[in-house]
Amino acid sequence: MAVKGNQYKISPNIEANIAKLKEILGKSDDIVFRNIVISNQQQTRALLCYVSGLTNTEMISQHIIKSLTQNVSAEVCDIRSLSANTFDSIKTNILSITDLNETQSMKNVINEILAGKTALFIDTYVKVLLINALAFESRNVQDPNTETVVRGPREGFTENIAVNIALVRRKIRHPNLVFEKMIVGRKTNTTLFIAYLDRIVNPKVVQEIKERLNRIQIDSILESGSIEQLIEDNPTSLFPTIGNSEKPDIVAAKLLEGRVAIFCDGTPFVLTVPYLFIESLRTSEDYYSRPFIATLLRLIRIVSLFITIAAPALYVAVTVFHYEMIPTVLLITTAASREGIPFPAVLEVFLMGIVFEVLREAGVRMPKPVGQATSIVGALVLGEAAVNAGIVSSPMIIIVAITGITDFVNPSLISVTFYLRTFLLVLSTGLGLYGILIGFFFILAHMCSLRSFGSPFLAPFAPTIWSELKDTVVRSFLWLMKSRPQSITWKKSQRQGLESKPGPTKSNRR
Repeated sequence: MAVKGNQYKISPNIEANIAKLKEILGKSDDIVFRNIVISNQQQTRALLCYVSGLTNTEMISQHIIKSLTQNVSAEVCDIRSLSANTFDSIKTNILSITDLNETQSMKNVINEILAGKTALFIDTYVKVLLINALAFESRNVQDPNTETVVRGPREGFTENIAVNIALVRRKIRHPNLVFEKMIVGRKTNTTLFIAYLDRIVNPKVVQEIKERLNRIQIDSILESGSIEQLIEDNPTSLFPTIGNSEKPDIVAAKLLEGRVAIFCDGTPFVLTVPYLFIESLRTSEDYYSRPFIATLLRLIRIVSLFITIAAPALYVAVTVFHYEMIPTVLLITTAASREGIPFPAVLEVFLMGIVFEVLREAGVRMPKPVGQATSIVGALVLGEAAVNAGIVSSPMIIIVAITGITDFVNPSLISVTFYLRTFLLVLSTGLGLYGILIGFFFILAHMCSLRSFGSPFLAPFAPTIWSELKDTVVRSFLWLMKSRPQSITWKKSQRQGLESKPGPTKSNRR
């Protein structure tokens, strides 16, 4: 729990401090209260308080308790007996642990104990030593499942925020790389770190991020996705305006371009802002491969995105409204395959789309070996059975299969494409190809209106920034890409977050 204000103060009487700690933390059996006597001439009493599952008990025993009670040289004893400040003598001469600091706030003491640190109370002093003796199990650095590559680094972030920071430090060994710590969540007290490159990042973006994070007043932050929803510019939009990644090389590259990264303890996903739409069509492997293959792959992603959004709507529009556009032989084949089908084409597309989403969700949520078999067998059996039963036509199975395959080409947009596909499908049902054109117009207009921390979402296309077009659809030679993106600037941006209300509230534009 977090202690509010000055409700509790550190007392010079150690018994009073023990009583306060037990009042706040004593109901939990994993909180350890260890009384010791410091081996000085005054035989000063002291207290160690820590969480048993979060601390290294061997380190506490060898480097703290043993140092204070047994292994004290005569010289040190003389210093402590003559010194008027035993506290400073212990801090500088006795303890052999490097990571320690002091505090005079009981609120900080409670929060740091619950975060895994060890608190050392010394009788007659209103200061407490906070010792970093953290030791808890964490996942090793592994290849991330969401961003697999053929060529490039295979390491991914873990749930340990200290490990994640170290992974980025290994990539950017420069003194201008800054990490600023914040605490968010009234009950969880989740640790966040804001990372940026000083003298490269726009300081207004950093200040805006801090303001939005400080405005979050909720009980729990358990994953970076919660932070993303609370600080994004347009929470009602389908398109994400905050990026996320599991790969240190991607985060490092974005920091070098002038972006800001938000690390959240307990999750391997690191947020990056500002985030532009073109970033969802890029991969880190584009910059590790030759520009010719990288450009080809980007074109494939763009075409795949268009197919997965528009293919079902185009099928309905052409077969229902514009069948004269279909070659005669293909028209006859399609009409023959649809003979006896009880449902209209739009209902066919919608039903098969729902079935495909159900199969994909089942494959993701089930154990990996069983999930893969479920997805493959389910698609084959259901598709063949539906055609043989005369429920859907053969061309419809092909359209749904192509839509599903192309949807996997851009995994960062999977949560968006389903809704866009449905939107265009509804318009094509009533207006044919004209409805599809109108739908694309509204989608593009909406995307042009979005901003991510002041940067236009569709930059460098809208507005057009000619110097950045060499790294959009076409990936130019690395030796030509000398300048950082100009689109990561600061303009009027809508601020979004939480204050005292349970739902998001909007503030004025600045």
